Amino acid sequence: MKFNLRILLTGLISMGIMLAGCGGEQKEAAKTASPVELHISAAASMTDAMKEIAGEYQKKNPAVKLVFNFAASGELQQAIEQGAPVDIFISAAKKQMDALDKGGLLAEGTRKDLLENKVVLIVPKDSKITLSKFEDVLKDDVKKIGLGEPKGVPVGQYSEEIFGKLGILDQVKAKAVYGSNVRQVLSWIDTGEVDAGVVYATDAAISKGNKVICTAPEGSHKPVIYPMAIIKSTKQTEAAKAFTAYMAGPEGKKVFEKYGFAVK
Repeated sequence: MKFNLRILLTGLISMGIMLAGCGGEQKEAAKTASPVELHISAAASMTDAMKEIAGEYQKKNPAVKLVFNFAASGELQQAIEQGAPVDIFISAAKKQMDALDKGGLLAEGTRKDLLENKVVLIVPKDSKITLSKFEDVLKDDVKKIGLGEPKGVPVGQYSEEIFGKLGILDQVKAKAVYGSNVRQVLSWIDTGEVDAGVVYATDAAISKGNKVICTAPEGSHKPVIYPMAIIKSTKQTEAAKAFTAYMAGPEGKKVFEKYGFAVK
């Protein structure tokens, strides 16, 4: 009996050492595991809000590395169509997301309208030109109007809708200077390179170099909706779902609203 007990105890001790060793190896593997990397293509107008959200998210999820590409939505759409490594796409208009959806490039069931924005007319902060409505850009004092390039920049597409609805698009085009994204238009206003410009309300709010003249008339353009979706080719589906849920949740909503977006 004593012999059997001695054998049993020896076996248990050996097993405990083996298990401890396995646990140590697992902990060491967890320490050295590579972080999950998510590539997010987002409309340029989201830059500041997304950077703040990313900072908060990564504090709570240190194993997730968020890599951003901010640009005009049309440019981002084309890059995805050409096979760029993107896990999540957020557009400043439905048009670009619709194109990817039609092309079968979105992960099924992941598309969601995330945000809404407004379009505003702005001038440099120290401007002496008197404007009160969008039609006033036709005044002789306004020599240059900064607009987003309408083929790929959603704010440019909304701008054309607005001026077309007002019946002055051709006259506005004669004064237009086209930017590659909304932030370029904003920078032209801040530096006084143009006399007036059309941007999103959220962009105007982050800069001290402009003053807002007015918001686009009700019904003059399609609602400024920001849809988001996970790209079908992602290899990080679960991590992408977790981050999109965070953006649409209460913590993401708080930050987006801080920057002037309305969360859907």
